[in-house]
Amino acid sequence: MQQESAQSLKTSFDARAWWLLALVCGVLFLDGLDVSMVGVALPSIGSELGLEPSSLQWVVSGYILGYGGLLLLGGRAADLLGRRRVLLGGLAVFLVASFIGGLANDGNTLIATRFIKGAAAAFTAPAVLSIITTKFPEGPARNKALSIYAAVGASGWSLGLVFGGALTELGWRYTFFMPVPIALAILLLLPRYLDKDEPVQVKRSSFDFSGTATLAVAMLGLVYTIVEAPDVGWGAAQTLLSFAGVAMLLTAFVLIEQRSANPLVRLGILKSAALRLANYGAMALLGSWFGFQFIGTLYMQNLRGWSPIEMALAFLPAGLIVAFGSPNVGRLVSKVGPAIPVGAGLVSLGLGYLLFWNFGADSSYLTAMLPTFILSGIGFTLAFGPLTIAATSDVSDQEQGLASGLVYTSFQLGGAVGLAVATAVIEAGTSGSGAPAGSAQALLDGFQPGIIVSIAIAAIGAAVTLIPLVRRRLPTRVATAAAAEHHE
Repeated sequence: MQQESAQSLKTSFDARAWWLLALVCGVLFLDGLDVSMVGVALPSIGSELGLEPSSLQWVVSGYILGYGGLLLLGGRAADLLGRRRVLLGGLAVFLVASFIGGLANDGNTLIATRFIKGAAAAFTAPAVLSIITTKFPEGPARNKALSIYAAVGASGWSLGLVFGGALTELGWRYTFFMPVPIALAILLLLPRYLDKDEPVQVKRSSFDFSGTATLAVAMLGLVYTIVEAPDVGWGAAQTLLSFAGVAMLLTAFVLIEQRSANPLVRLGILKSAALRLANYGAMALLGSWFGFQFIGTLYMQNLRGWSPIEMALAFLPAGLIVAFGSPNVGRLVSKVGPAIPVGAGLVSLGLGYLLFWNFGADSSYLTAMLPTFILSGIGFTLAFGPLTIAATSDVSDQEQGLASGLVYTSFQLGGAVGLAVATAVIEAGTSGSGAPAGSAQALLDGFQPGIIVSIAIAAIGAAVTLIPLVRRRLPTRVATAAAAEHHE
């Protein structure tokens, strides 16, 4: 009887657990909502504030820079300073920056608030994921919680597209103001359901200040270099020197961590095969998707002349599939592990991009685009939740924030690299086109090779994920067949 009770606690949630899960997932919902709403509003922002495309892209890139550059620091801060404390503090900063962004009357202020929001999210995202993985025991309960987490994130992104399109019709500032009441509600409710952190025990001598500073500068430099490379050129002196500087900083960081008694990142954590799978898969998932989403947005709005709301509705099926399908993926992972769903998800994404590759200036949505969004939704459903499960399995509670920060960093770096490479390929294809500049054919000559980048990234990710699995299982099958033959 006692054993049955213990098993029940592992697989079911009480009301308090459901409230806690809903509120912390609400933070992820807020992140997805904000990013997709602002993305839809970019043309209106540029028009009202007089921003050139080179400046306008920093409304997105500024967020990526703060988010991707500080994730590892945010994850370790959650472990050392307390997850509740870091989450509430980061969410408060996010709220204030959203409000100021909605009031901004110049591009510099707007971009600064986007960087601050990205930095705040770099602290809230790993805190949320590590709260889930420490409050819900590893196994079916955690898999269920993380599947719901993935579904809520997809819902935020997909609803953000729709809300962004609708709110932009009223004025782009509403896309900045909308997250404010949601963040405020979470800030007021969350302390009721999330226990207070233990008193901070971190002493000055036990905190790795040199490693923290070196890594933060290295990550900020890496994301900045990747974001800028398409504009200044991948072979330009600025880009090469920036990459060299980042490599030197990362080398210095590794040396510091090897000698530190209390390292910011315990390098031994990277020996976990599940964590490595999660990081490779995360880079491939968003690396392929960010480039495809960028191309799809330009294709629909610039080439086809669709309104923001029409574009949002076109992407919506992918988000709905993830929102409704993800809660069921936890059971699949419990049965077969994360590698098979992640690999299958990346294959599905690659096939979806391949179907979109041969699109034309007047392609039908139902036959040329919808199948891609359906396969993309299936791919995200199969891959995203299992990636978060793999990233946090076999990791101690004291390092859940670090593991979360690592996988989120991989998501962001993969997305930044995929988008940067796709952008460079698009520009090269468009400028090298024999068609008149600005014509539909010239745009297609840039978009189509850009899609190949997304196909290649998804294919590489699927191979890295599935080939080791095949190699491990093949000897077992050979040995079983040999034993059966010998027995006969």
